[in-house]
Amino acid sequence: METPKNLGIWMDHAMANLIHSTTKRKNKNITSKFTAETKEEVLNRSEKSMHNKRQQMNEAYYKEIADAILNYNHVLLFGPTDAKTELYNFLSTDSHFKNIRIDIESADKMTDSEKHLFIKNHFSRRTL
Repeated sequence: METPKNLGIWMDHAMANLIHSTTKRKNKNITSKFTAETKEEVLNRSEKSMHNKRQQMNEAYYKEIADAILNYNHVLLFGPTDAKTELYNFLSTDSHFKNIRIDIESADKMTDSEKHLFIKNHFSRRTL
């Protein structure tokens, strides 16, 4: 039987922390390019431009995360904002992700050890 490849992603709109369910691999961080400075710069031109720029940069951010998810069977998206739901909706439109199980859970800010424990508990519950 193949060992399931599980990945937990704690995320908000600024950063995604990719945490492997086993500690054999190093965690990876993906940072959104849409910073407060970018927002301020574009907002000076127009609010519509700012919304368009945010949407473009969020799509690039979600695409980068999506590329990492392709190597897994089961993914947990968790964090304090709606970014996890936005990423889920982004992935739902792409047939490459139809065979990957994706769970979503709300979570507050956490330390690294709390994130690891959250992921471990989530995936252990799912295998029962």
